[in-house]
Amino acid sequence: METDPDPSRFRDLMLESEPGFEEVLRCVFGIQEHEARLYMELLDAPDSTVAELAEEVDRDRSNVNRGLTTLLDKELVERRRRLLDSGGHVYQYRATPPEEARQLMHETLDEWAKYVHEKIDEFPE
Repeated sequence: METDPDPSRFRDLMLESEPGFEEVLRCVFGIQEHEARLYMELLDAPDSTVAELAEEVDRDRSNVNRGLTTLLDKELVERRRRLLDSGGHVYQYRATPPEEARQLMHETLDEWAKYVHEKIDEFPE
């Protein structure tokens, strides 16, 4: 999983008086609001298809596909292929369980903290 520290996201999070799970999720993984909504929707409706998600979050399918690709890259969703009785297949998506997402968030935040500590140690005497 590739993570790019974005100091402005962490600064914004620290300025929030009581950030919710979605805000922390967005900040730690550097994802957009609609991508966090997709993750939350998949928690409520596992095994959803792109078409079902597009309808539920009121976005076009291409936008949902891009968001799912981002979430797949961040290991926040998994994709399974289901064969259709009529022939062909459809992909279904499922959110990474919250306990695993929390662990990923801790690991990502720890990596960022290590990066910041290294930058502090490089500060001139």
